Amino acid sequence: MALALLCRAGYAQSDALWKQTNADGERAYAEGRYAEAEKHFLAALKLAERFGPEDPRFAASLNNLGVLSETQGKYVDAEQRHKRALAIREKVRGREHPEVAQSLDNLAKLYRTKGRYAEAEPLFRRALAIWEKALGPNRPEMAKTLNNLAHLYADQGKYTEAESLYKRAISIWEKLLDSDLAIGLNGLAVLYRQQGRYAQAEPLYKRALAIWEKVLGPDHPHVALNLDNLGVFFAVQGKYAEAEPLHKRAVEILEKVHGPEHPDVAISVNNLAALYREQGRYTAAEPLYKRAVMILEKILGPNHLYVATILEGYAELLRKTNRGAEAEKLEARTKAIRAKQAQGNPSK
Repeated sequence: MALALLCRAGYAQSDALWKQTNADGERAYAEGRYAEAEKHFLAALKLAERFGPEDPRFAASLNNLGVLSETQGKYVDAEQRHKRALAIREKVRGREHPEVAQSLDNLAKLYRTKGRYAEAEPLFRRALAIWEKALGPNRPEMAKTLNNLAHLYADQGKYTEAESLYKRAISIWEKLLDSDLAIGLNGLAVLYRQQGRYAQAEPLYKRALAIWEKVLGPDHPHVALNLDNLGVFFAVQGKYAEAEPLHKRAVEILEKVHGPEHPDVAISVNNLAALYREQGRYTAAEPLYKRAVMILEKILGPNHLYVATILEGYAELLRKTNRGAEAEKLEARTKAIRAKQAQGNPSK
């Protein structure tokens, strides 16, 4: 009996240590301290191994590492971890458990990032069905997946479907007084900007930025995302003096948090390059385009749609600087990437 009590005490102690280590990782992740978060999540995974390879805590640790890996641009690691967590959860929890929905949503987000839209949509749809059945239609988990599916539709130019989903997610977050409301506001603002609905977009951008700066602080990646989007918003209206400091601040924040070779850094660098190109500052723009392409090719592969988008802007610069032959090569490559994606082939 004494031995049994000792084992139970040890088990409880291990569980408490896992919870604390995992919580430390989640806190560091939420604050944008990703290197520190990785140390905690890896330590939590090692602790979870003591509970067995099919224990829910082991799956939770894999899930957290998968989310972190995607944020760091480590997409191969992220996919492996999400798939493994999903398999464990489906086996242990059942196919309609909320933890399964979480894994489906995370895996779908990864596929969207990789341009694998046809694979992402059914996962989002399945996650929504689970959330609604298990938790009800007005939960924050539901709002996040609605927002993620809206992003997917916006990426594909399905603006009507995207707007409806953004508004539904925003409505849920507003009722819950949830700071994640800023995510939905920013997404809807981008959608309106893409459609030229500037008067509707600007207050959404500014409201989202105010929420994030208040809740997360001025140097968080979410703040950088909003600054970058607001910079694009001003740039497309020709308000270059207002746009430039926003893009520069976004790049500075993202480099500080992620390092110099992350997809989010590449996107912000590209946006700054596009701003300079539109102003005729070609000497300043060209090295930024080259850097953005290099980063994305390294992390996402040469056939990702983001690469095509940047190459289009770079080709425009080449034409404006009388380098038509070089521009034609980039334009041909862009067409090939888009054709491959239209056929449903993943980026490789």
